[in-house]
Order: sequence, then structure tokens, then C-alpha cells
Amino acid sequence: MRILFLNGPNLNLLGTRQPEVYGRLTLADLEAMIRRRAEAAEVIVEFRQSNHEGQLVDWLHEARGQFAAVVLNAGAYTHTSVALRDAITAIEIPVIEIHLSNVHAREEFRHQSMIAPVCRGQITGFGAVSYFLGLEAAVLLVEGTP
Repeated sequence: MRILFLNGPNLNLLGTRQPEVYGRLTLADLEAMIRRRAEAAEVIVEFRQSNHEGQLVDWLHEARGQFAAVVLNAGAYTHTSVALRDAITAIEIPVIEIHLSNVHAREEFRHQSMIAPVCRGQITGFGAVSYFLGLEAAVLLVEGTP
């Protein structure tokens, strides 16, 4: 089973950007931790990050037929991107929305997710654990485990 982790804008700055909100782990730290967990479960994971909306859309399109599921931290595009929403709908594979911070406890504009209605579910507010929960959710969805 192959699972794609997509990370949106500013996630390349994890560890240094607002550590009180996003934590001190870098994206590379998160990736290494998830890879270890995935290997133990015999799951192949691939990580990608872009600050560009169109690149994320392209990667979602490419996921079709190559990955069993996508775990997506769309960052700020969560709240603004109809393009990501349409791409998620088009690929017809499970997409799980994740966030490090609890977006519902933050600024009002972060409370609305453009992509949540077309994702299989949303995991938010658990810091690095959100990535682990995203991996577990993807595996369980693909395996058909209730």
C-alpha cells in the first residue's frame, strides 16, 4: 500500500515558524517519524511539500492510480482553495485532511475548510500526532477496517 503525504504552504518552515502554535519539529523530523511507523506497518509513504497551489493540484491528480490514499495538510489553502477541493473530488481516492494546530480554536477565518466536505475526514489539533493519526486513518480506510 502506498500513501501520499502532501504538505502545503509554509510547512517547509516547521520548527521555526510559530513554534508555540506548530511545535518545534521540522517537516523532515515528521517525515522520518512517519516513515518509521509506516515501515513497521509495511506501508510505503511519500512526502511532498509545496508553497504553490497548482503544484498541490498536480500532485493530487498524479496520486490517482499510484497511491491508495492521500493525507493532506493544505495549510492556508484549506480555507481558500476551490481548486484543491475540485482536485480531491476528481481523483476518487480517500483524502484525509490534517492540521497540526486546532484550526477551530484559532482565528475565525480558519474555522471554515473548503476541502473538508470532500475529504473522508479531518484530523486537527494534535500536533505531530495528527500525522500519525492521518497515517492510521488512511491505512484503515484502504483496508476496509471498520
